Amino acid sequence: MKEIELFCDGACSGNPGPGGWGTILRWNEHEKELSGGEADTTNNRMELTALIEGLKHLKEPCRVTVYTDSSYVADGINKGWALSWKRRGWIKSDKKPARNPELWEALLTELARHEVQIHWLRGHAGHPENERCDALAVAAARRYKK
Repeated sequence: MKEIELFCDGACSGNPGPGGWGTILRWNEHEKELSGGEADTTNNRMELTALIEGLKHLKEPCRVTVYTDSSYVADGINKGWALSWKRRGWIKSDKKPARNPELWEALLTELARHEVQIHWLRGHAGHPENERCDALAVAAARRYKK
């Protein structure tokens, strides 16, 4: 299996508002940057989308090390929240509906294709790839700002 590093970040101008996402995929000396956005979204939706789009870009099952500054994404997977929400029909333990179920479903589908480890890192702390993903996300969000 190829070993891939995936760095991802989301951004939103207002929450909700115009948003963007940025992803860097790295395999050996090869690197690919991806980005996109939406006119009316939330930061959490963009954080999820950044990871989903990065994983979707991989053409074959890979061993993927993910770096995200989103505790929502990292905890949702690492602490098993998303799987629990899915088992309960996208209802959280407090009996309230889980937000973004279609994105969590898409993420769980992508994660099942790969061997994935998700690492949380502090955002805006000088991590070069995280800063680059943030810049990609912010630039994508600006394209949707009125």
